[in-house]
Amino acid sequence: MDYQKEIRVLGKGLTAQAIKEKFPNALLYDESDFHHYDKQSSELTVVSPGIPPHNEMIKNSKNIISDYDLFSESMPFSIWISGTNGKTTTTQMCQHILKEKNSVCGGNIGTPTSKLPLDSAIWILETSSFTFHYTNKAKPNLYLLLPISEDHISWHGSFEEYKNAKLKPISMMGEGEIAIIPEEYSYIKTDAKLITYKNSDDLCDKFNIDKSKIKFKEPFLLDALLALCSKKILFDVIDYENINTYIVDKHKVEEFKDNHNRLWIDDSKATNVDATINALRPYKEEKIHLILGGDDKGADLKPLFEHIKEYNITIYAIGSNTNKLVSLSNEYNLTAYECKILENAVKLIDKSHNQKSLAMLSPSAASLDQFNSYKQRGEEFKRLVFTLREN
Repeated sequence: MDYQKEIRVLGKGLTAQAIKEKFPNALLYDESDFHHYDKQSSELTVVSPGIPPHNEMIKNSKNIISDYDLFSESMPFSIWISGTNGKTTTTQMCQHILKEKNSVCGGNIGTPTSKLPLDSAIWILETSSFTFHYTNKAKPNLYLLLPISEDHISWHGSFEEYKNAKLKPISMMGEGEIAIIPEEYSYIKTDAKLITYKNSDDLCDKFNIDKSKIKFKEPFLLDALLALCSKKILFDVIDYENINTYIVDKHKVEEFKDNHNRLWIDDSKATNVDATINALRPYKEEKIHLILGGDDKGADLKPLFEHIKEYNITIYAIGSNTNKLVSLSNEYNLTAYECKILENAVKLIDKSHNQKSLAMLSPSAASLDQFNSYKQRGEEFKRLVFTLREN
């Protein structure tokens, strides 16, 4: 690979800085210095994945590629993982059980592609719809696709375009390559081998996996199964032992007890409707105090309310979409409290929560309206719970 070639990079974040380290002659641009930019140039222009297609820099650029495309000819055997929810966990689980085979992981999480070692046997890449939008050369050898639900509508312009981005790699894959995808997308034309699944049980049947030997329940069960499938395909092993030693990240359906032995669940990472639906499923028979709210980016929240309308559930609305949540709760005859901020919600739940119920923060929305990140939101949630006064 010619690391001395001149390329342009739109953006100056982590991805762009990593490219600059690998390609010292790369020129980085953002909107503050775009007036120096040659709009007629045909040089390769790498787009940082966070920049949307309606951005003026994109509109005035030619020969656009993704950072994945930079390595389309030199990338080792690669497993790409995408979907709306669970892709980070699936990526980490794959790395956990394949690291003994000289694998590395990165992409949308952790290490940018430009910093991944090319002498590794396997690249495991968590891949966002943003990256897919700009990728036109690179493709996976094995593609693991989790279910797709509404997300990032403002970036893509529509759910259809978001979905098309997630499905894009499948049509680019060739003979000898494999894609494991939800059954509803079996119509996609590709030269790759398609393995489709309806749900976790269906995936177990197709790969002869014994679900009872896996410690995870939904929503992490599907993530674990896809990781197991990847090792089964590559090495003909179902690695129950290693998968069961994986520890799920904080703020993802993280159960903990307070000073009164009451169950609370930190699911702050649930930033969209589908994530919250999946988090709630294992607890559908319980009395639930659910904290919802934040910046939903204009997403349709009705599918969530359709799902929970028969649950024994009380809503505590916080964040910039508080009024929207209260209105939907009224429409679906669910009890809801207008709390506005997390502290108010926790204090209100404290008054009625007991050892026969559970309280969950699963916001179905991003955190940036009131917090720096979903992690900060989750940590503040736990801090508030543990500082509740003794009754």
